[in-house]
Amino acid sequence: MSNSNNSNKLVVPNAREAMNKFKMEAANEVGVNLKQGYNGDLTSKQAGSVGGQMVKKMIQAYENGLT
Repeated sequence: MSNSNNSNKLVVPNAREAMNKFKMEAANEVGVNLKQGYNGDLTSKQAGSVGGQMVKKMIQAYENGLT
């Protein structure tokens, strides 16, 4: 089944490289070994920890921007 409403599209297409760098930094911080390209061998826990770290850093950046 195809999902024509894919929410993974970046609003700014040129930001893809920066997002990949950000993801790699977050993975390094939580001790997950990410590689360029396919990472389907990660456990759900590992993938979730990377995503959680990214969200945590985005919230911190937003809060720092408010002060």
